[in-house]
Amino acid sequence: MAKIDVTCRLCKSNNTVKAGRHRIKSNPEGVQKYKCQDCGKYFQLEYKAKGRLPETKEKIIDMCNNGSGIRDTARVLKVSTKTVINTIKKSL
Repeated sequence: MAKIDVTCRLCKSNNTVKAGRHRIKSNPEGVQKYKCQDCGKYFQLEYKAKGRLPETKEKIIDMCNNGSGIRDTARVLKVSTKTVINTIKKSL
């Protein structure tokens, strides 16, 4: 059995543990989730949906701070307006 070192996307720590699976319709087995022991955040190694990527969420918040509208942001980043609204709500 091979060991894979998983690095946290946020704090870049190697102190991570497996934390269950995220079940989705397209993959009944699910996708492995990990939890960082240092910052306490959950994450996956790969994301299928573009709107779930941390980079996309940062871009949404940046565009909102620079005065872009919800529909404009959704069109540029190719995500739904609901994703933009939910990300803005969570950032407040």
